[in-house]
Amino acid sequence: MTVYGLTEENIMIADTVRSFVENEIYPHEELVERTGDVPAEIAADIKQKTIDLGFYACNFPESAGGAGLNHLEFALVERELGRGSMALTHFFGRPQNILMACEGEQIERYRDPAIRGEKMDALAMTEPGAGSDVRGMKCTAVRDGGDWVINGTKHFISGAEHADFVIVFVATGEDDTPRGPKKRITTFLVDRGTPGFTIRDGYKSVSHRGYKNMILEFDDCRLPDAQVLGEVDGGFAVMNEWLYATRITVAAMSVGRARRVFDYALNYAAEREQFGQKIGKFQGISFQLADMITEIDAADLLTLASANRLDQGLPANREIASAKLYASECLARVTDAAIQIHGGMGLMDDYPLERFWRDARVERIWDGTSEIQRHIISRDLLRALGA
Repeated sequence: MTVYGLTEENIMIADTVRSFVENEIYPHEELVERTGDVPAEIAADIKQKTIDLGFYACNFPESAGGAGLNHLEFALVERELGRGSMALTHFFGRPQNILMACEGEQIERYRDPAIRGEKMDALAMTEPGAGSDVRGMKCTAVRDGGDWVINGTKHFISGAEHADFVIVFVATGEDDTPRGPKKRITTFLVDRGTPGFTIRDGYKSVSHRGYKNMILEFDDCRLPDAQVLGEVDGGFAVMNEWLYATRITVAAMSVGRARRVFDYALNYAAEREQFGQKIGKFQGISFQLADMITEIDAADLLTLASANRLDQGLPANREIASAKLYASECLARVTDAAIQIHGGMGLMDDYPLERFWRDARVERIWDGTSEIQRHIISRDLLRALGA
């Protein structure tokens, strides 16, 4: 079968995850949207069913106990998960693969329990004064009596309310360079309950209800060297090796959600009648549908192509940025058009379209704003010409 050269096994993976989302995620979405919470029993049920299905930690190699999916296959998984509520699909379980940097006792204490679903992790990088500008972080760790003492704040930390431990990027020094001071970054593994470490509720977001953002506060939080992930001052090396492809996830999930939104618009256009005929017969509607599916297919192919480059060991920074940029902005256009096709009903909570519309807005912001993606793309193009 040829959809960007997908094999029968690739398609089976996508179909399996899509079926899971439709049967195990969709039925709980209205409850989560209404209450803003995922009941513990539902979360545990989704996690266990994912483990039983053999997809928990599918982004980890088989040698570590994961399913060993490659980048293309994992993009297909994330695409199908994108159809469902993020608050619920969180428990499908994709630990941060940066945990592959664990060494020694960290493997048994953090990596392996996360892969088995016994512990959950969260990634903490963003701060109130430093989002895309990672070098601008003010959360610091200093040496004191052989330990590290961390002070500062992180915010917009997804999944931290469920996390047993958090992977935190902290400034551990500063170098003078011709372009000015440059922060040195170190990655730490911090257990929930560590003295001086507090996880509290974050801001109320209009996007992805139930998928909460949390605030992390460090007040003289003392950690031993054993909690350093990778090398001291080597946070960027760890980040570049293991977090390189996180933007593919945003792109893939945007494609999946766009396809779900499109299905609503297509079915409505085929059923709704005005002026004695189905509204899909009107060129104003039919042309919108044609544009929507063309954009979605293009975003899908861009995303799979960038993942495929990683699997081939090819440079993919620009391609990943292009996929994230185009797919997230495509989702915004598709959700808006779907609401227009539904008319006034599109904004009513009788349909989930107003939810998809709200949810779509954040995709152009997190994991690097659209402006950051354009910067990455243009820099890559110009750098090749020495500009």
